[in-house]
Amino acid sequence: MTIESVFEVAVKVRHLSVSSMFYKAVLGFSEGLLDEKRRWHFLWVGRHQGMIVLQEDRGHWLPQHFAFRVRESDLPGLKTQLENHYVVVEGPVSLDWMNAISLYFSDPDGHQLELCALRSAEPRGA
Repeated sequence: MTIESVFEVAVKVRHLSVSSMFYKAVLGFSEGLLDEKRRWHFLWVGRHQGMIVLQEDRGHWLPQHFAFRVRESDLPGLKTQLENHYVVVEGPVSLDWMNAISLYFSDPDGHQLELCALRSAEPRGA
């Protein structure tokens, strides 16, 4: 079995409209499909490299962590863009063990998000 990449991630959210706006306006995800019956919103990441599915659930659940890969040269502009949307950003943080640098922040539901840039050389643990 050879798995090439993650294509879709499902994320529970409390208010679909608020989270949809955040992922589209702040992170630049594009419209996929809004399933009003199930209260799910499929959004494309990047140039259709994968998608995130926001699933409205007003119950109790723990926030999750997930990361999106970006280019290192884009990190300063991405940090500014997030801060211009009043998002509190931690970083850049150097992750020497995997030869990467990341920005950390939270979405409206408290999910811990990361923008991670792998540097050109191989990770140290490889």
